[in-house]
Amino acid sequence: MRIRNIVMFAAAGLAGMIVGSLMGPRPVGGVSRELIDLQRDVTTLLQGQKDMSTQITTDNTVIKTLLGQSNDNVNKLSGTMGVLQKSVQDVQANSGARLDTMSTQVQGLSDNLEEIKSRLGKLNQQLVDLQNSVQSLDAKISTTAPATTTPGATTTPTGGSSPTAAAPAPPADMLYSNGLRDITSGKYDLARQEFLDYLKYYGTTDLAGNAQFYLGEVAYAQRQYDQAVAEYDKVVVNYPKNGKVAPALLKKGMAHLELGQKTSGIRDLREVAKRYPGTDEERRARAKLKELGVTVAVAR
Repeated sequence: MRIRNIVMFAAAGLAGMIVGSLMGPRPVGGVSRELIDLQRDVTTLLQGQKDMSTQITTDNTVIKTLLGQSNDNVNKLSGTMGVLQKSVQDVQANSGARLDTMSTQVQGLSDNLEEIKSRLGKLNQQLVDLQNSVQSLDAKISTTAPATTTPGATTTPTGGSSPTAAAPAPPADMLYSNGLRDITSGKYDLARQEFLDYLKYYGTTDLAGNAQFYLGEVAYAQRQYDQAVAEYDKVVVNYPKNGKVAPALLKKGMAHLELGQKTSGIRDLREVAKRYPGTDEERRARAKLKELGVTVAVAR
């Protein structure tokens, strides 16, 4: 538009000059030359306008083409990013399940090692006690005659006999160790029964809280999340001083989330972060809360 205005003004100026030339007393030959020059200049301007218009049209076409290609590339990139994001989410979900299983196995192996150390200490003490008993028996052999008993009966303090006693409970160490071995090898039903037996016979020992925790781990591994919540809650309520309270509260929160009970899950995870600062359970709880988009105050 600007060029067109310039051309029009130039043409008007040239027309004025032509009129002035015609009205003045100039020679005919000079007027003809000026007219020719003016016509040539007007023609040049018009051609320049046409060339510029053509160039602008060409540039607009190129720009439209580039914009279209850019939009196509952006759409393709968006699609690729969507697929990549879904793949990352799938990997995270699968990794979370594997990490939970590995965490259960590692905890089981750690407790198994501690139990082995404890059993070795007890065996050593039993050997000492046995040695003392043998020495005591050796001292009494020369003065005490062996008592006569009836086969299939046990002698009472008054000299009578009673029916054979019922089979004793399995040893606590054996029940607990077998349970740990079976849970780490994926034999969850067998491990559940062994930990149930442990609680049945030895529910007041130091390892009773551990056995209760592993009942929750068995249920969680089998995706019985309702049962897992109940078992973990028994650890928190019945064994408040046990070392498994923190992991039980953490896994209870995880089980709530698996059930879609987000409010309860967040409450448990926040409790872990608040009550157990500096622990692995706190770090895992904060990581899960961050993943859920939930903020939690830093413990001081």
